[in-house]
Amino acid sequence: MEFGWVFFAAAVPAVLMAGISKGGFETAGAIAAAPLLALVIDPRAAVALMLPLLMLMDVASLRAYWRRWRWPEARMLMLGAVPGVAVGWAVFGAVSADGVRLMIGLLAVGFVAYSLARRFGAIGAGAAQPLPAGLFWGSLAGFTSFVGHAGGPPAAIYLFGRRLAKTPFQATSVVTFWWVNLIKFPPYVALGMFGADTAKATLILAPVGIAGVLIGAWAHRRVSEVWFFGLTYCLLGATGVKLISDAVT
Repeated sequence: MEFGWVFFAAAVPAVLMAGISKGGFETAGAIAAAPLLALVIDPRAAVALMLPLLMLMDVASLRAYWRRWRWPEARMLMLGAVPGVAVGWAVFGAVSADGVRLMIGLLAVGFVAYSLARRFGAIGAGAAQPLPAGLFWGSLAGFTSFVGHAGGPPAAIYLFGRRLAKTPFQATSVVTFWWVNLIKFPPYVALGMFGADTAKATLILAPVGIAGVLIGAWAHRRVSEVWFFGLTYCLLGATGVKLISDAVT
């Protein structure tokens, strides 16, 4: 991994957006981070680099939303995530770098399509989700989080179905993915995804991630989501298409 201007041109915006998203704007920015990094470094390295940074952001976000979460929903998602992470571990260890690019690209494009459909009314709120449905959505979140840090959409579908208000929604997401990222760490170690370069990049980019969380927590009640999500969807969609193209060609 070379720490040149190309790397930082992708890494700094990616980590900053992830922090802002973790701090106050659902999951869009966090999902965009790994695909952006995968444009300039090996996709496995991109996923590995983001995990310790996301874990650091989780700790900062927990402080901002301490005990504002809905524990029944969080517990269902957290329990369901365990088998999802196990399946992700098995799949991730068996595919090539291009296979990882394809998975990350498809997750990115799929998230944009889902989010735009929901925001423009093509997908309605639907029936309320029963509490145990969190086990199913948590397993999907665990799997997609493992392969591309993209566990937000399955969790969001469940939490929207539980009719959570804005702050409990954000807080429940924060505590859920604190757990998901925590249980992902040992399998990442077992897959040999961390090295000296990962540690160095984490130390360099950690202040950017913390700054993003603080900005996101401050903006949660003060700033419209429209511009943040609009920029994120544009970047994420273009990045996802590029990764899919690179993987298949």
